[in-house]
Amino acid sequence: MKHAGRVLESSLPYESRPNAQRRVHFADIADEAETGSADVSTADGALAMIVHAVQDGNGKGHKLTYSSGFVVHAPGTPEGEAVLVTCAHTLEEIRHDPLLRAGLPSPAVRPGELISGSFAITGSQSAPLFHPIASVLSAMHRGDLLLLSASLSPSRTGQGAPANALPSLPVNPYPVQPGTPIRAHFVVDRPPTGRDSDGWTPWVGGTWRKWVKGTVIGYRDFAGREAKPGTYDSLAHLHFDPPPTPGSSGGPIIDEESGAVVGVVLGTQLVNQLQGVRGWGVPAEMIFEMFSLPGLKLKSREQ
Repeated sequence: MKHAGRVLESSLPYESRPNAQRRVHFADIADEAETGSADVSTADGALAMIVHAVQDGNGKGHKLTYSSGFVVHAPGTPEGEAVLVTCAHTLEEIRHDPLLRAGLPSPAVRPGELISGSFAITGSQSAPLFHPIASVLSAMHRGDLLLLSASLSPSRTGQGAPANALPSLPVNPYPVQPGTPIRAHFVVDRPPTGRDSDGWTPWVGGTWRKWVKGTVIGYRDFAGREAKPGTYDSLAHLHFDPPPTPGSSGGPIIDEESGAVVGVVLGTQLVNQLQGVRGWGVPAEMIFEMFSLPGLKLKSREQ
């Protein structure tokens, strides 16, 4: 993938303890659609559904993948654009679909007849906003992370409010300890029923979402061995409970106490037969690997 391993010139702010204006807050509200309550958050405006789509010109074949994503504060971002963090595997999935595979086109598709694009969808189920993805800024395959630039569409508030004011989430570069209480953004494509139905609210694209309370279980290195924060161990994987739902990949994991992003949801992983399936993600420190270190000027950028 183009720009794989690229390091941006800008530095992502270190926000391990964001101030009251920047930190993420959660609140329980009465859910009018259900008998329970739903969690709302100051982070909701920074969330997006990331959609990758391809279709042949005759409408005979198409492919669509989606994931979650969130806006981060990248200094120097041009007005009218936003930088989003999401997972990479949904883009890889569509890139390897027969409709796009280089050298193996679909029999129903002639060269030049493909229509493709990616979008970040924000807003609500009744008033979604579609922001075209302008470019892939960076990709980190070993962390399954993608950094995207979106061209923001005008808002539909009718008050002339520009869409370039999307809020961003504070990101903590330091790993939290196992046992830390978290909130993870989960997404489903239909409203859950039964005892699991409480707290879900409508989101964009006909999906439903929920800020699920959970706990950081621990970390693993790239070889799958147990790793511990505060040591020289490589923290490649973050395990948490409960396991996320499909469609939650790319969403933020937020430390309840500090109100900062401490990880990115990737999916589920079978740890072992004893511990079973756990939520799987990457520590937020990996996001910083796609940005320059504060005060560091890369020689390659000076030329």
